[in-house]
Amino acid sequence: MKSSVENLSPTRVKLAVEVPFDELKSSLDEAYKAIGSQVRVPGFRPGKVPARIIDQRIGRAAVLEEAINKALPKAYSDAVRETGVKALGQPEIEVTTLEDNQRLAFTAEVDVRPEISVSGYDRLAVTVEDAAVTDDEVAEQFEQLRARFGTLKGVEREVRTGDFVSLDLTATVDGVEVEGGSAQGLSYEVGSGNLVEGLDEAILGKSAGESATFSSTLAFGEHAGSDAEITVVVNSVKERELPEADDDFAQLASEFDTVEELRADLRTRLDRVKVLGQGAEARDKVLELLVAQTEVPLPESAVQAEIEWREHDVVHQLGHDDAAFDRYLESQGKTREEFTAELREVAEKAVKTQFILDSIADAEAVSVSDAELTEYIVRQAQRYDMAPQEFADQIVQAGNIAALVADVRRNKALATVLESASVTDASGNPVDLSALSTPQGQAELEELEDAIEEAATGDEADAGIEDSDSGVEDSGEQSRV
Repeated sequence: MKSSVENLSPTRVKLAVEVPFDELKSSLDEAYKAIGSQVRVPGFRPGKVPARIIDQRIGRAAVLEEAINKALPKAYSDAVRETGVKALGQPEIEVTTLEDNQRLAFTAEVDVRPEISVSGYDRLAVTVEDAAVTDDEVAEQFEQLRARFGTLKGVEREVRTGDFVSLDLTATVDGVEVEGGSAQGLSYEVGSGNLVEGLDEAILGKSAGESATFSSTLAFGEHAGSDAEITVVVNSVKERELPEADDDFAQLASEFDTVEELRADLRTRLDRVKVLGQGAEARDKVLELLVAQTEVPLPESAVQAEIEWREHDVVHQLGHDDAAFDRYLESQGKTREEFTAELREVAEKAVKTQFILDSIADAEAVSVSDAELTEYIVRQAQRYDMAPQEFADQIVQAGNIAALVADVRRNKALATVLESASVTDASGNPVDLSALSTPQGQAELEELEDAIEEAATGDEADAGIEDSDSGVEDSGEQSRV
């Protein structure tokens, strides 16, 4: 087989490939076998029809077409490997010459990873936030821990900020009740502001059994953007009682015997989170510098694939529900056009970053061992709450092993850049990020970022507190927070 490459642009090439006819023999045999199993010729069993009879009855042209369709993918892959082309996406293939028993020639146009030069990546300098943990931050963490072990106690008084109430809500527009706009026994933390705008002001000062009516703009549904009249009834009022900050609490909430030991552990954990935060900040700033200073031509197919992947991820999270997607856009204050434009901007930056890290990996001769790939698969399986073998099987079935290797290779290239970068905190102190280049450090950083992302999407489990009216165990007038 002979092949040559013509550069059409920095991101697209044309391969010209010639295949000697004798290399098509196995494909021709498969074609005769496949066609022979489908035709019925008197005197011959299915699958036993001789080639010359198939040529007479079906035609040699049909056999050649079947054989070429089988041979082209392998011939194209061999040409890509032979020429060293870094192909992206699917090629556009055109058969240019077909001479029976002579030769096959075809061309394949395909997008390629551009050849770029990344300079100065080994001498970057960035500044990150200080990682010092303050006493106030430790105190805040301690109070949050106390709140988790608090109890809700029913009170006979008016509603105050910080209380937990059970509410009935009814929304009407122009006097007509909104479909899906009513709820009973809804648990709500007063002052959190995560339910309906204007609700806090309406119920503050009210007591159990009292009601209020207020106006608010609906954010979702067919009446999104409309002014609605909302009636709220306060069913019950509870306040949170916190456990005493003593050694008994430390033993209840942790493995420590004393409050002093618990506070020290909280400080240690906060310190680790801040160090990880410094690593994430340094990584992001280093990537921003690399993207800003490097010219990268972008293949449209790569950008489009990234856009489609990101859009599918959003749609998948919304259950492939068009109405839910429209509500999502409404909540973001965006049109579909604006959403797509922002998605393209993000996708272009992501693809550019990938190409830059690929180029650095080439320059540094970065390779990926089986052990490193296995470690990465185990980490990713944990992130998706899957068994490592199940995750690996899905990757193999989807044909994504090469993409996974590329991810590991880019991570190693980025670690190399971070190790050589000059990173200082806001106070001028040097920051050592070497621990983040280890699998354990990367896993911790991934866990932190997953937690931040989950919090940003508004985990409903932490948005409010269910009480006994919602099925949570309640002893007398108290229920576990």
